Amino acid sequence: MYCPSCGNDIAVELKYCNRCGANLSLPTAGSSPTVIAPPAKLTLPSIVMGLTIIAGLGIIFAGASQFAVVGVHPFAIVWMVLFGAATLFGCTAMMVRFWTKLIMLQRETIQVAPVRPPLVERQPVPQFPPRLEPVPSVTENTTRTFSPIYREPSDQ
Repeated sequence: MYCPSCGNDIAVELKYCNRCGANLSLPTAGSSPTVIAPPAKLTLPSIVMGLTIIAGLGIIFAGASQFAVVGVHPFAIVWMVLFGAATLFGCTAMMVRFWTKLIMLQRETIQVAPVRPPLVERQPVPQFPPRLEPVPSVTENTTRTFSPIYREPSDQ
């Protein structure tokens, strides 16, 4: 994203330009018009989802009946049916959630891609002269001039 007033490259989440201080949350006077997208049609996806649920339940119950014929314990069959149905409906719920987000995104206004402003020549960054004198250490006085607080008496 670029600043509309100075053309500086900026991060999307910023509210003010780092270079010129322009407010980036306000729409600019020369901003491009908004385009409203047509509503999404969910007839075909709804039919496909219904057929998927019916086919999935058919597969689950057909498998359960075959397990009963083979002689699998009924408790195991019940748990297989429960877990199969929970998986089927969980996947269905995730697909419905995806479609809902898709519809909400389509209903929002879509901004047409803004035209990139012409590049503005940047001022060169001033180079500071290198520091020639040595910098003293922070701990120099404390470690080199350490004197113990208590001294042994020398008369013993």
